[in-house]
Amino acid sequence: MLTWLADLSHVAGVFNLFRYLTFRTLGAATTGLLLVFFFGPMIISALRLRQGRGQPIRADGPASHLLTKKGTPTMGGLMILFGLFASSLLWASLESPYVWIVLFVTAGFAAIGFYDDYLKVTKQSHLGFSGRARLAAEFAIAFVACYGLMRVGAVGATSLALPFYNGYVVDLGWGFLLFGPFVIVAFGNAVNLTDGLDGLAIVPVMIAAATLGLIAYFAGNVLYSRYLLLNHVPYAGDLMVICGALIGAGVGFLWFNAPPAQIFMGDTGSLALGGLLGVTAVAIKHEFVLAIIGGLFVIEALSVVVQVASFKLTGKRVFKMAPIHHHFEQLGWSEPQIVMRFWIIAFVLAMIGLATLKLR
Repeated sequence: MLTWLADLSHVAGVFNLFRYLTFRTLGAATTGLLLVFFFGPMIISALRLRQGRGQPIRADGPASHLLTKKGTPTMGGLMILFGLFASSLLWASLESPYVWIVLFVTAGFAAIGFYDDYLKVTKQSHLGFSGRARLAAEFAIAFVACYGLMRVGAVGATSLALPFYNGYVVDLGWGFLLFGPFVIVAFGNAVNLTDGLDGLAIVPVMIAAATLGLIAYFAGNVLYSRYLLLNHVPYAGDLMVICGALIGAGVGFLWFNAPPAQIFMGDTGSLALGGLLGVTAVAIKHEFVLAIIGGLFVIEALSVVVQVASFKLTGKRVFKMAPIHHHFEQLGWSEPQIVMRFWIIAFVLAMIGLATLKLR
């Protein structure tokens, strides 16, 4: 519809606005925000009615969670995805193959997370379905997406880029079908592990989305990519519209997720949003910059890996509890302190990641 409106720019100059990525990004963000804000209460009420006792709380988690979070409904990611998909399909150019690939991964990971949340709620257990089966499904979706990125035909689609190097370092060839899915799956699960406190995951996700969206805008523009010495990725600019839609929907969700949360994001949201960020970075060839921009999620995931490895090898734990945000809870930090400080860390890391654009 917006494409047709843009074609009417010769009739009325105001329609020319629909040609601009910046205007469509702001439109997507506003639409996502309003949809979640106005329909959020109905979605929360429906989920609370269907779930009854809400999301089960980990028995081995902080004791305070059993008192303050018990009975809170989960699957709040459905709210975010509703605003994200509706506004993306309305404002993004559907001629861009990257739009469809990113939405495909988001929808696929959301389906996996939804099934996991469904099992947790119905069985009243914090354990979902088999971890191996879940990872296999995630890798299958990511594999299809990366194969699609190869078929798009952009120069360097299978190549590896480094944040401090101009151009591509090496062409991975078919090895890209191993590297790309690993990045997407790893980041999806890293965001999933971070979602443990009210508001902890959604704000860093929005910060990362804003940063990646700006990079996608530069990478998709011939002039800006040449000026910044970025690898040009045709048609990738519209990924900024999707990131804008995510930010708008995320702000709307935060209204209901701010402590004390009325609803939890659940795996439905965290896995989907992590997959979205991962596949966006792979599409615009900024996989290593993603590790900086999303450094908070990387730290959370590494804390779990280190904790498990240490306990299996030595029988001792490095942290009082993993992921690392629970470690700080055990040290006596209040939940708002942890959340706000982690937001600050996410913002600083995003600025560092953005600074790499000028270090080539």
